[in-house]
Amino acid sequence: MNTENIKAISPTTSASGTLKSLANRYRKNLFFTFLLVVAENVTYLLYPILAGVSINAIMSGQTINAMLYGVLILFIWCLGAARRSVDTRTFARIYAALAVSVIKTQRKNNFNHSTVAARVVLSREFVDFFELHFPMLITSLFSMMGAAVMLLIIEFWAGIACLVILALLACFLPGFARKNEVLYNKLNNRLEKEVDFVSRATSLSLQRHYSTLARLRIRLSDREAMGYLSIGVLVAMLFSLTIIWMTQTTGISAGHIYSVMTYMWMFATSLDNGPQLLEKYSQLSDIGRRVHTEQI
Repeated sequence: MNTENIKAISPTTSASGTLKSLANRYRKNLFFTFLLVVAENVTYLLYPILAGVSINAIMSGQTINAMLYGVLILFIWCLGAARRSVDTRTFARIYAALAVSVIKTQRKNNFNHSTVAARVVLSREFVDFFELHFPMLITSLFSMMGAAVMLLIIEFWAGIACLVILALLACFLPGFARKNEVLYNKLNNRLEKEVDFVSRATSLSLQRHYSTLARLRIRLSDREAMGYLSIGVLVAMLFSLTIIWMTQTTGISAGHIYSVMTYMWMFATSLDNGPQLLEKYSQLSDIGRRVHTEQI
């Protein structure tokens, strides 16, 4: 890794500061990568409508129109292959630069080797955010809002129900995130001391250390599971009400039913990513207070 690429301007001491620094330093690479993510999501949003058109074309014996669905599927997979090829190259280089920056900054602050090693590992979470969770966030937001808008157009009351669900969940987000941050603070406090525990602690201390880590991870997992369950209840109500509305509608086509059900499922699966993304936000907020980096 060429250290000339790392510019020591001022220390970054927050998750948002580190993420902004990385985004600015690698803006061209990230722009191209996320452009492919957006392109994928546009095709996903068009998929249910074209699938519905294809179903109606099949029922009408219109072979050429029905085959457009197969062309769309091929295009989606080509975009996905291109994105997966590009993002690994981008994020491997970003982590190499970030790791060097973290080590240099922690050394200047006279942290011991155990803490430095732990924070280098924790810093990987920033790169994982760009590589895994930011695309997931784009996809989730695009799919949630896109599906709600499309449902407003083709099945109005289903779209209204989606917006009500989003408003209801938004009321609980701040409290959910704050509690997760408290738990991640305790978890990361333990992880930073892990090297010292491994090399020096007694058997009883080791048992207590890993039992505490297990309890914290279980509490975080239980909160994520409760989030999934709450979303599941709301989604079940959405599907049930929409099915009732559609059964009361006369002259409805098979393609329309398929499109509506697919958009609702798109909305539901995007909501499912919410608890995981909130956990990642809380984790990065705590890591950002620990992992100080030079401006990258």
